[in-house]
Amino acid sequence: MRITIHRPGELSPATRAAWHRAMDESPEYANPFLAPEFAEAVGRCRGRSLVAVLRENGQPVGFLPYERNSFGVGRAIGLGLSDCQALVHRPGVIWDTEELLRACGLSVFEFDHLVEEQKPFGAYVTGTFASPVLDLRPGDGDYARWLRAAYPKLAKTTLKKERRLGRDLGGTRFVYDERDPAVLRTLMRWKSAQYRRTGRMDRFARPWIVDLVDHLFQVRQEHFTGVLSVVYAGDRPVAAHFGPTSRTVFAAWFTAYDPELSYYSPGLMMHLRLAEAAARRGVRVMDMGRGEKTYKDWLKTRDLRVGEGFATRPHPVAAAHRMWRRPVRGLRNTVLAHPGLREPADRLLKTVGTLRTTGRTAPAPGDSPAGPPRKP
Repeated sequence: MRITIHRPGELSPATRAAWHRAMDESPEYANPFLAPEFAEAVGRCRGRSLVAVLRENGQPVGFLPYERNSFGVGRAIGLGLSDCQALVHRPGVIWDTEELLRACGLSVFEFDHLVEEQKPFGAYVTGTFASPVLDLRPGDGDYARWLRAAYPKLAKTTLKKERRLGRDLGGTRFVYDERDPAVLRTLMRWKSAQYRRTGRMDRFARPWIVDLVDHLFQVRQEHFTGVLSVVYAGDRPVAAHFGPTSRTVFAAWFTAYDPELSYYSPGLMMHLRLAEAAARRGVRVMDMGRGEKTYKDWLKTRDLRVGEGFATRPHPVAAAHRMWRRPVRGLRNTVLAHPGLREPADRLLKTVGTLRTTGRTAPAPGDSPAGPPRKP
């Protein structure tokens, strides 16, 4: 095994073709976050991005995109944004993890959405987590019929709300592949407001993430296309989603909606429309990403398992990094795994978010910071 290191944008056409071929040969690597196009996009926005290319008999057979800082600490490319991470390889390829890290100039490699199949990394996984997916069935082009067949319990309520939304605001329509960049800006604005309202880090306050999404919006390749989808009521966008898709896997990524219209459940409406439209285009799986959300439980057909951990080789920097990062991750996972802790933490974040965005004093115990949804 020979390992060489490259910048993502400097890979030859033959090497990129070999990477795509490895994705095609194994369904677990068909996710668009594992495509060279995603690695190249992150590399454009973050200069420390690299790709390790594994070669056998001179032929490229494996590809590990990663980010490296000046101390030799590595992380899966797009960590915190990517919902699927792996060393993409041809079937049967095995590697030595310490040898790989040494070739990459890394003392530690951190991941949080590692494909379960990655056995050479198995000894370094500190926890595995459910990542819900929706297996798609091609429909006959009739959304209402598909919805009633796929989700009989949700269909009646969702279709009723869609009809009411159309009556109230002038008819509804869904655009699977919207090319208007102004709508992408609307989505980012809604999502930023949602992050602040719920006390989360505002990803779109980081210029490099805005640049990344802007770039991916322009990418239209066989193994990676940035797709902006929108639900309109009249001429007004009411919900939008942006995410990447490969030929067979759609990755749910950034979804947001007009909070004034929350009564109509536009976010759920968006995901159902997306699933039906993607299935008609040959997509077989919608990957909703790790994390517990009620709508994911409603929509999913099964769970994948993804791993979190730190691959290391003997080095002082690796030991220090694990001592710093592992307790933080452990605390977060403990909170997320227990509803008795997760729900109070979520309420606290929303309260903090309300205070930040409105400047009001804290609500009294038991009050809802946001209040009940407002009916039109």
